[in-house]
Amino acid sequence: MTNPFVHDFTDKVVVVTGAGGVLCSDFAKAFAKAGAKVALLDLNEEAAQKYADEIVADGGVAKAYKCNVLEKDSIEAAKAGVVADLGAVDVLVNGAGGNNPRATTDNEFHEADMPEGTKTFFDLDQSGVEFVFNLNFLGTLLPTQVFAKDMVGREGANIINISSMNAFTPLTKIPAYSGAKSAISNFTQWLAVHFSKAGIRCNAIAPGFLVSNQNRDLLFESDHETLKPRGQKIINNTPMGRFGESEELLGGLMFLADEKASSFVNGVVLPIDGGFSAYSGV
Repeated sequence: MTNPFVHDFTDKVVVVTGAGGVLCSDFAKAFAKAGAKVALLDLNEEAAQKYADEIVADGGVAKAYKCNVLEKDSIEAAKAGVVADLGAVDVLVNGAGGNNPRATTDNEFHEADMPEGTKTFFDLDQSGVEFVFNLNFLGTLLPTQVFAKDMVGREGANIINISSMNAFTPLTKIPAYSGAKSAISNFTQWLAVHFSKAGIRCNAIAPGFLVSNQNRDLLFESDHETLKPRGQKIINNTPMGRFGESEELLGGLMFLADEKASSFVNGVVLPIDGGFSAYSGV
């Protein structure tokens, strides 16, 4: 019996969307270190290429591809390149996603007398809400349509989606992002059932709160050390009392993707959150 905790993806082809970002590029690097041939897909091809070059310089196999996850033709073109360059796809990581200020309120709670200029729920921009929902949900559904077609019946084939803490309990201010991530969790379960007779497993990870360049100013004051009230609320409601590190997502990701370790795991949304989703606040 082999040790299922030594993840070996030698000769496997792994596609990661959103791989021009810091988090998903870390996913790509982890798969490459485990022997996979990794395709880094991103609308920002230059960013994806940068991380692909880093993987190659470290002895791995990786290629970058420009891809708009909201345009099926763009995904089809990327897939054709991946198959020609690296071979048939074994694992798809749907990492593309994100929020947008146009779909975010300024206030946590609606009150009768709001300061002038406050962007409330009633001021949310429809196009902003559509963008956030489409980027997260359609940006997962469309790549799955394109790549999963050739994964049917392929031994060990599986899909990993990226959900969020928002999918368990919605956070204030970000209704579109919360709704979209809840849809991702539901869609993950739907896919797991839909493809269960076709040999494709589908699971998701739900990251807790990590500090990144995108949210640093939301969590910390200008000194980048003192927590803002929102950042302090997160820490107060995370039993482990700290933010997570991107590297702490990799164990769950690799476990779910590894057929040896998780062959009977299907339709799971795995929180990696320091206990946030388990804590009632009392």
